[in-house]
Amino acid sequence: MEKFTIHTSSPEETGALAEKLGQLLGAGDVLTLEGDLGAGKTTFSKGLAKGLGVTRVVNSPTFTIIKEYKGRLPFYHMDVYRLEDSDEDLGFEEYFAGEGVTVVEWAHFIEDHLPAERLQIEIRREDEDARVLHFYPKSERFITLCKELLA
Repeated sequence: MEKFTIHTSSPEETGALAEKLGQLLGAGDVLTLEGDLGAGKTTFSKGLAKGLGVTRVVNSPTFTIIKEYKGRLPFYHMDVYRLEDSDEDLGFEEYFAGEGVTVVEWAHFIEDHLPAERLQIEIRREDEDARVLHFYPKSERFITLCKELLA
């Protein structure tokens, strides 16, 4: 499996990287975000939304599971942390196959529902502000996208 790694030194830099990625995404793209609490998953999601042209305030959908935003493409932001040990099907496939971009935080909790083709992103803290981001593209499209993003 290919892996791309980038280091950021501030939340702003992490957000800018995600914004650039958001500009490259297309309809039906699915991204998964993993990382400890406070690693920067929501900061990354906010940057993606900005890159997709979302103007509303984006925050973690922890209690609602899924939030939808309008931009140049619909942006579906999922936080499935509360679905640990749940077999509930919330119609994930409809989002994954839809016309928008889907981001799933804590995606390992719904691993069986995730599409095979996706961009898996792990965010790890290096210190207070610095992060290391590992990108694991699960298709040729996402390999190409990662090369363009990190060029």
